[in-house]
Amino acid sequence: MLYAIYCVDKPNSAELRAKLRPPHQAYLKTQSGIIIVAGATQTDDGNTATGSMFIINVDSRSEAETFAKRDPFNSGDLFEQVTVKRMRKGHWHPENAENA
Repeated sequence: MLYAIYCVDKPNSAELRAKLRPPHQAYLKTQSGIIIVAGATQTDDGNTATGSMFIINVDSRSEAETFAKRDPFNSGDLFEQVTVKRMRKGHWHPENAENA
């Protein structure tokens, strides 16, 4: 099952994000078997991270919530809000991501 996880950073948290980024990246490497796509959300100019977005493939909401809770960005108190939503794969065009 696919789950979308949308996370919003707390205000004025760039320094905390930078501090937590190495353990966050290490954690994501351990989860590569379930991550479809993941990345920071950004301001329109692309200069400032505002949160994170993940699409993962797991068997249950519980597993999706556990993935989110164990992320050092979340456990390190970076996120103001985390939303987990089940989704279905209505359209699949991975080739469109090649030059993103």
